[in-house]
Amino acid sequence: MNAVVGQVTGEIIEDVSEFFAPMSADLVDSLIGQYNAARGNVEALAAAVRAGQNASVLHYFVEGNVREERYTLPKTVEALFRTEGAIAQLNADFWNRALRLTDVLDYMPQKRRDEWFEQIRNPEGRKAGRHTSDTELPPLPEFEEATVRSTLAGLLHNRAQFLAERVDGIFRALSRAHVTNQPQGFGKRMIIANVFGYQTHGHINDLRCVIAKFMGRDEPKHGATDPVIKAARRQNGQWMNVDGGALRIRVYGGVGTAHLEVHPDMAWRLNAILASLHPLAIPAEFRTKPKRVKKIKDFELFDRPLPFAVIHLLAGMRQVRERIEPAYPERYRDVPNALSWDYGQHEKAAMAEAEKVLMSIGAVKEKHYWQFDYNPQEVLDQVVCSGCIPDHKSHQFYPTPASVAEKAIELAEIQPGHQVLEPSAGQGGLADLIPELAFTSCVEISPLHCQILKAKGHNVIEADFLKWRGIGAFHRVVMNPPFSEGRWQAHLQHAATMLYPGGRLVAILPASAKGKQVLEGFDLQWSPVMENQFAGTSVDVVILTATRL
Repeated sequence: MNAVVGQVTGEIIEDVSEFFAPMSADLVDSLIGQYNAARGNVEALAAAVRAGQNASVLHYFVEGNVREERYTLPKTVEALFRTEGAIAQLNADFWNRALRLTDVLDYMPQKRRDEWFEQIRNPEGRKAGRHTSDTELPPLPEFEEATVRSTLAGLLHNRAQFLAERVDGIFRALSRAHVTNQPQGFGKRMIIANVFGYQTHGHINDLRCVIAKFMGRDEPKHGATDPVIKAARRQNGQWMNVDGGALRIRVYGGVGTAHLEVHPDMAWRLNAILASLHPLAIPAEFRTKPKRVKKIKDFELFDRPLPFAVIHLLAGMRQVRERIEPAYPERYRDVPNALSWDYGQHEKAAMAEAEKVLMSIGAVKEKHYWQFDYNPQEVLDQVVCSGCIPDHKSHQFYPTPASVAEKAIELAEIQPGHQVLEPSAGQGGLADLIPELAFTSCVEISPLHCQILKAKGHNVIEADFLKWRGIGAFHRVVMNPPFSEGRWQAHLQHAATMLYPGGRLVAILPASAKGKQVLEGFDLQWSPVMENQFAGTSVDVVILTATRL
């Protein structure tokens, strides 16, 4: 939660009014024209069908073409081609289109949205029934230009009000039984009870939608929070980052509660919206932007947010099963560490992005599924919750090519019982090759990569290597440090402090380092330059073998 939320997608949107897209008057004109043409066709068709020569033969079409449904259809031509019913349905269709011309539905609280859709489903109105859910509804208004324009203008004007009602609904869903929740407004920590209930999922999804608006992201679709809750439940009692660190969640399955922690940059914005409904109830300090203490400039890390369509694909992946041959009746078994997409049609762009994500976390594409060399469940849970994968450029994560890694391990001459360190380990491209009789530790800053390393069975320390202290504790250090902005020098010098006297450091470095006196008190040996070894870059590298004197 220390990362600034604005780093996820750029600057956070400060003014709520920036959320709202304008509506083109031309679109309304076009829609009115389409409606009038369609209404004219409906009325002309009804008149033509009622003509005597047509009405007398229409029943043959019904009996010959819809035999299974003919007994549920209206019994007379007049009833089947009732103009009022057709016009009412036409009104419903075009009111639905009109609403979708704007972004107003995105801001309506669920209750208001349900009321609109209920009206559209019952365009001729509805009388109150015996059940409490069958409330009386008036007929849907005629789709006339003046009515359409005034209605849409009113809804657009009320978008800020709708957004406030949505935030208010989230706030009212907080558990009143837990003193952590503050009655004055959103605090950094919140608790929601009955987290496995349908409505609670909806409230958390609403919270994510509002935060997404501030972050300038697309909104998660209805139901998109279900896999997040399931993933957090599997990691019972552990904090899970959600949506790039703007939100964290910790689920306790036994009691059915969810602890939510909102980044301070989000909490005060939510309270500012809430104050528009309850101006006297929300203290000024709760809706004031928090002051920041300027920190010493460090290497900034950014996470690359994924579109929610991609996250949906990843959340729906399923265990691969294969048929056992020969066997009768048919029997199947799970393929270890293999996942495939769920059934159904998927957008090509989202699929392509999802495949890149899988490859970035070490999956290999087989004929019809993806194969991992570790159990990927916890790693995928983290991607689904956080909505991010480490960005290659900012994290400087470029997996060590197998040929270079093998040469580096060979030069390290690791013996049984050696304490070995891989700093900035990424996904363990070097650590995976270290002999099992040695004791290997991996230091890695990315939580996602730490999950991958743990799944592979490595001893993992989640930390910024340059701030980590393990001085004089290792016989060997093997490393592929980040190159940009001269980072490799800082990493190399810090790694050198980790060695026992007589210890050896093997580092993959940019070719420009060759021959330089990069470490004092070490015997330095350089390999020949290796060209174009890293995929996606044109970087030439060299391997340094440094023995502490």
